[in-house]
Amino acid sequence: MIWAYRILFLPLLAILLPRYALRMKRRGGYREGFGTRFGALQDLPPKKEGVRRVWLQAVSVGEVFAAAPLLKELNKDPGTEVFLTTTTSTGYALARERYRNRLVGLAYFPLDFWPFSRRAWNRVRPDLCLLMESELWPEHLHQAASRGVPFILINARVSDRSFGRLSALSFLTARLLGKFTRVLAASDADADRFIELGAEPSKVETSGNIKLDVNLEPVLNDEQIRQLRREIGLYTTGPGREETFPPLILGSSTWPGEEAALLRLLQKAHEAGFECQLLIVPRHMERREEIRKTLGEFSYRSHFRTAGPAEQPVEVAVADTTGELLLFTQLADVAFIGKSLSPRHQRDGGQTPIEAAAFGKALLYGPYMTNFRTLARQLVDSDAAVVVGDDVDLAEQALRLLKDPDRRREIAANARNWHAANRGAVGKTLEAIREVLKNPD
Repeated sequence: MIWAYRILFLPLLAILLPRYALRMKRRGGYREGFGTRFGALQDLPPKKEGVRRVWLQAVSVGEVFAAAPLLKELNKDPGTEVFLTTTTSTGYALARERYRNRLVGLAYFPLDFWPFSRRAWNRVRPDLCLLMESELWPEHLHQAASRGVPFILINARVSDRSFGRLSALSFLTARLLGKFTRVLAASDADADRFIELGAEPSKVETSGNIKLDVNLEPVLNDEQIRQLRREIGLYTTGPGREETFPPLILGSSTWPGEEAALLRLLQKAHEAGFECQLLIVPRHMERREEIRKTLGEFSYRSHFRTAGPAEQPVEVAVADTTGELLLFTQLADVAFIGKSLSPRHQRDGGQTPIEAAAFGKALLYGPYMTNFRTLARQLVDSDAAVVVGDDVDLAEQALRLLKDPDRRREIAANARNWHAANRGAVGKTLEAIREVLKNPD
C-alpha cells in the first residue's frame, strides 16, 4: 500500500499545488522555515541521553491554542521534550510567539512524501508521535511503524464530510487507523465513528475535547475592555464628549456571506431604534478587501484593525489580524459563530464555540455546526446557545437578545457553566501519553 501512495503522491501534488500556492501567497508568512517542509531541520538539536522526545503535529491556530495545556504539563517533566510542527503560517507564527521556550524545536510539518518524511524522521528521532483530530498521513504513520515508534491520535474527531470521505476509502482508512497505538476521541460519537472506520475497539477511548481545557489568557478587566473598544472605534460620544459603549455583536470567525448577514442584522437593529455596534473577526484575514467591498454596500463607518488605532467612533470594526480572537470575544454581548449559516457548509460547517462559551457570551449559530456537532447540541440542550435558521432569523434572534439583558445574561451564565462542567480532557490525554511513554509496546 505504501508504495502505491508514494507513486501517486507526486502526480496528486502537481494537481493540488497551484491551489495551495495561491493560498500561501494570500496568507503570506511562509518564507520563514520554508525548508522544513522538505525535512530540512538543521536547527533541531540532537536528542539528549535519557530524554524522551515527543513529536506533536498541530495543524493551525486552533490546534496550537489547544496544545498549550499539554505543552505546559509535559514541560514539567525534565525527562520529556516536545518538538512541534504546524501546517499553516498562522499556526507557525502563533507557536513561535507563545511557545518557543517550551519546545526543543519548531518547524512546518514536512510534505508527506518519502524522501522528505524520512529526512525529518532521521533528524527528529521521536519516542512518541501525536497527531490531532483527524489527520491521517500515510508516510508519516509508516515511518513511525517501521521504527517501532508509538503513535497516538489525540482529540480525535470526525466531521460529517471527513467521515464520508474516509468511509469511501474504508480499506485504506482501516489500515491507517491500525497503525495508531491509541485513539483518544473527543466524544463518544467520535469514538463510535473511528471504530466504524476500522479502528480496533480496544485502542479507542473517549478522553473529551482538549480545547475545553485551554487557558483563556489574557483575561481583560473592565477598563482594558473599554480601552480595546476605543482602539478599534467601538464606542460613542455624547454632546459633552462623554463616552458610552453600546451593546456589541461579534461575528466570530466569519466566512463569505456571513458578514453581509451581520450587517443586515445591524441595519435592522438601527431601524428598530436600538443602538448597537458590530465587530467582525473573519476566519481568514486575507479576505479584508472582500469584506471592505461588502461594507461599501452599506452606509456604516468602519475601521480595520490593521490600520492602527481608530481616530473616531465607528459602527463596524473588522479585526483583520491573527491570534486576537480571544481578546475580541471578551468585548461582545452577543456572539455569532461563523461558518454555520450557508448550506454549502452542511458537511463541514461551524467554527469553534468553545471560547465564546467559556467567556460567558450569549451564543448564536446557524444550523450547520457539523464540525462541532456534539458540542453544539450540548450547548443548545443546556440553554446556552440559540440556533438560527437563516440570516433573517439571525437578525430576529439577535435583536431579541440585545433587547432583553436578563435573558442574555441567563444564556451567558449557562454557557459558562457548561464549559466549566466539561473540562478535564487534558488530564486524561496526559495520562495516556505518560502510559505509552512508560510502556511503548
